[in-house]
Amino acid sequence: MDPIQAAQALDFSLVALFARASLTVKIVMILLVIASFWGWAIIVQKILTFAAARREAARFDGSFWSGEPLDDLYDRLGDRPSGASERIFAAGMTEWRRSHRDDGGLIPGGTQRIDRAMNVAIQREETRLFRGLSFLATVGSTAPFIGLFGTVWGIKTAFEGIAMSQNTSLAVVAPGIAEALLATALGLLAAIPAVVFYNKLSGDAERVVGNWEAFADEFSTLLSRQLDGEA
Repeated sequence: MDPIQAAQALDFSLVALFARASLTVKIVMILLVIASFWGWAIIVQKILTFAAARREAARFDGSFWSGEPLDDLYDRLGDRPSGASERIFAAGMTEWRRSHRDDGGLIPGGTQRIDRAMNVAIQREETRLFRGLSFLATVGSTAPFIGLFGTVWGIKTAFEGIAMSQNTSLAVVAPGIAEALLATALGLLAAIPAVVFYNKLSGDAERVVGNWEAFADEFSTLLSRQLDGEA
């Protein structure tokens, strides 16, 4: 059979390439596929989480600036606020109430304690918001090299097969090279979306955190003005 016809007779589908690959290359491919699916799961989950955080913040801003007394709003939220903005507000209000003695007097340093309480709440929400993004960064930076390792190993195995068969025809060379290059393709397939969405989601998270910090500053200003008036 002509070498070109022999090469054309081979199955170059993804399943066939995976089946013919060596054990090491198969492990590399499986790891990259798992990393890709896991990365997409994080991407979808974070997109939904950030959208929910923005809706919750807008809804709470409407309640906060509606003119409803802050004590009533705090009592209505209860001990377990559901949203991040609500938890930040509750942290400030809790410290606000603790800054008053039973006789109605003020405990010195109330403004600083309120600021610290809300900052701690913001840091806690920020940690929750950024959770999982480090995995995307890791996949984006390492997946191409993992795929390249699979390619190098596959080419090495292909050359070993050529040396053992003493045949350099296209039908012998093409399958091994194709199997090896599939590992690099899978590495890029995992890395490119991870890098793109890591940058986008990091920017979205920073904007959400910036809105929380702006709200905390405004709220702290209101409470400090009230504390100064009572003092």
